[in-house]
Amino acid sequence: MQQICTVLENTPLTASVWRMRLGADTAAVTAPGQFVNVKLPGFYLRRPISICDFEEGSLTLLYKVVGRGTDAMTRIHPRHRLDVLVGLGNGYDLSKSGQTPLLVGGGVGVPPLYGLCKALLARGKAPQVILGFNTREEIFYEAEFQALGVPVYVTTVDGSYGQRGFVTDVMKDLSYTYFYTCGPLPMFRAIEKTARTSGQYSFEERMGCGFGACMGCSIETKSGAKRVCKDGPVFEREEIIW
Repeated sequence: MQQICTVLENTPLTASVWRMRLGADTAAVTAPGQFVNVKLPGFYLRRPISICDFEEGSLTLLYKVVGRGTDAMTRIHPRHRLDVLVGLGNGYDLSKSGQTPLLVGGGVGVPPLYGLCKALLARGKAPQVILGFNTREEIFYEAEFQALGVPVYVTTVDGSYGQRGFVTDVMKDLSYTYFYTCGPLPMFRAIEKTARTSGQYSFEERMGCGFGACMGCSIETKSGAKRVCKDGPVFEREEIIW
């Protein structure tokens, strides 16, 4: 759904991660894990950003500054209006979670897991959360997850906060019925070697169009090439070819 959204908030959470809240019609957002595609003034391609949270009348996006486009986003002020494609992609399937699902987020893969955690709690589930970062200075949304009343484990590669190491160092010692994850491919490959249940991966890929026309964000699955933007970004563990 294409619409003109009003910026309500645009504030930094860390040196490189920002939170933007938009006034928007959220009718097209049907599941946690979907994303939006934002048109920025002066840039040809839209920027795909996962939805962190949504409620009637507003969307919350967390984005990391990684290039000229996202850097330009940091200079957008409240009351600015943006052209946004809302409710793109397929989100997480909550029906397979079991009672104690595990949510594993790495870096900028953390945001969609927040809305997922809220949705699982609303269904009476008891999720656990692992958040992985490189260093203490990169950590964000730990307190927001804790405020939901769920167990939250934080890892840092350099050991400056939480458990030293990677998300899999915590994952291997936990009991869970299913897993949901979002993050970089190296983390996914490590999870694939560690996970003891089925689960769902939400892929982060560069996208040209965001709605399946260009095939630029394809991955290989057991049923052929699939577009992350249209067929994903969420895929089940069993269908992915690593």
